[in-house]
Order: sequence, then C-alpha cells, then structure tokens
Amino acid sequence: MQIIKTALLSYGMSGKVFHAPFLELHPGFELLGSWERSKKLIQQDYPEVRSYPSLESILEDKSIDLVIVNTPIDTHFEYAKKVLLAGKHAIVEKAFTSNVAEAMELTALAKEKGLKLSVFQNRRWDSEFKTVKKILDEKLLGEIVEAEFHFDRYNPVLSPKVHKETVNSGSGIMKDLGPHIIDQALCLFGLPNAVFADIRIIRENSVVDDYLDVLLYYSDFRVRLKAGFLVREPNPSYVVHGKKGSFLKSRGDVQEDELKLGKKPNLTSWGTEKEGREGLLHTEIDGKIIREKVPTLQGNYYDFFEGVYQAIANDQLEPVTAQNGVNVMRIIEAAFQSSAQKRVIDL
Repeated sequence: MQIIKTALLSYGMSGKVFHAPFLELHPGFELLGSWERSKKLIQQDYPEVRSYPSLESILEDKSIDLVIVNTPIDTHFEYAKKVLLAGKHAIVEKAFTSNVAEAMELTALAKEKGLKLSVFQNRRWDSEFKTVKKILDEKLLGEIVEAEFHFDRYNPVLSPKVHKETVNSGSGIMKDLGPHIIDQALCLFGLPNAVFADIRIIRENSVVDDYLDVLLYYSDFRVRLKAGFLVREPNPSYVVHGKKGSFLKSRGDVQEDELKLGKKPNLTSWGTEKEGREGLLHTEIDGKIIREKVPTLQGNYYDFFEGVYQAIANDQLEPVTAQNGVNVMRIIEAAFQSSAQKRVIDL
C-alpha cells in the first residue's frame, strides 16, 4: 500500500480536530508533522511527528507528498501556490481562496504540474446532508420546487480569533460558513443561472459580514441559503419541497463536537446521530401519502480522506475538485456583487 506522507500548515483547531485524527486512522497516510509558529503543540498529541519551524522547511522536505493548507483564508492562495510549485499535492481548507481569479490560477497550476488539488469541504460527509442527498437521489419528493439550507448559530460575542473579526480578504461569514452550504447546494443541484444576495453586519461592534441570505436561481426552482450568528432558536437546516412532498431535517451531525472532546474516529460507529433527530418525510409514494421519520445516515469525514488517497495513489478524481472550489468562489463573488448593487447577477 502506498503511504502518502503528509504535513499540516497549522495545528490549531482545524489541524487538531478535522485533519490529524483522520490521517492517523487512515492506513494510507503518515502524518509527518505541522508548521508551528509560536505554540508547539503537535508533539503532545503525536510524539513521533515533527514541529516544522517554517513553511520553507516543509517545502524543502522531499519526503512530504501532501500538504494541507489549513491557515487563515487570506493566506490560502499564497501558501497553496508555493506548495504546488514545490511539487506537492495539496488540500486547501474552505474558503478555497479569496476570489475567483486566485482559485482559477491554482486549478490551472495543479493541472500543469500533474498534481492533485482538493478543497476540504468536509460537510458533504455530515450525516444530515448525506440523508438529504439520499432523499433527492431516490426522487422521493418528485420534481423539486424549492429548497432552503441554513447554517445558524447564536454567538453575539466577537470571536477571539483576530483574523476572523478584522477586515481582510478572507474574513466574514460569507467565506466562513457560506462555503459549506454553497458547496452542498452545488453538489445537489449544480451551478445556478443567477444569484441574488443580502449580506449584512448585524452584531454589535462587528466590522465583518455576519449575516447572509443568498438566493440561487435555477430554471425551474430556487434554492435559498441562510446563515447568521444571531439565531438562538434555529430553523430546520434543510427544507426541500417537491411537487409530491417535503423533507425537513435539522442539523445533527455529531462529528465536530465529538472531535473537540478528543474522541477518536473509527470505521464502525463513528458519526452516528443521536435518536430523536431524524428528518421528517411527508410525500406520496406509489399513490399513498406518507408522513414519517427517516433514519439519519452515518456521517464520516474519513471518506473525504479516502477519496484523497484514491486520487493520489490511483489517479482518481479528487473527492472535492479544484473546479468545485472555483464554482463556490463564483457564487461568493456574485453574492457580494449582488448585495452591493441590490440586483440579480447572472452567472
């Protein structure tokens, strides 16, 4: 079995919670270490790995095959470009880049170099999204009329992470939570024909956008995407209406919370949602009206890393392609333009 030797560009929350545990679990990856600037923490959890003192020390290490760019968004383009120019495969956290032009340049560079480049859209492997996708794949609602996806939180206090709360090319909810639900919509429905958006600041003392309402125009239906930090009582995270019926599902994936508690993922019981969080299906099947709860599928971010492994080891398509990342950035850019100009933007 080919072993893909991997390095992280930071070991904060994302490296510790979303990446290292799955690299440890997957037999095809070997975590060599992480770039650590001030706090040297990775060896507390993984004593055998290295704490790299600089980006250059990672780029110069010829044993590294794959680099995970999990630094602040406004650094993604610069760091990912250096990684690719050094001849290494890359996973880039969301948002992929700060703008469409950067995303397209990285995509072209990876193709030119014959390297694999994937965007870490782990929410495709959330339990509730997998369940929504199954309902749509089985066409249980008939022809889709409308859908509404929410990523709601109640957090009126500004984040202590300075890069998230100061104006820069990567800050704001549109590039933080927005890429999750945009990618999910594009995964299910493809690129829309047009975009309309309202992006605002609603928290006291905030200087970055913290509310979004984006409407995606498709030929025969509409998809609304909403996120905000002042939603104490959340709406269902997924509401999909078709000509035969409806499906409603609240956010219930347990992976992030369990990873933050230090629990280790596995391939059996991991990502199993608690009972009582099932989605509601109200539709017509074979002429019979049904209204029932639907068991939630198991989620597991391991499947993203398995996809990356197959892409690198066996030249398969990346689980989330760079072009997927470009498409998300197209929606984000159009949404900002729409909100500023208060009009629909054709893609």
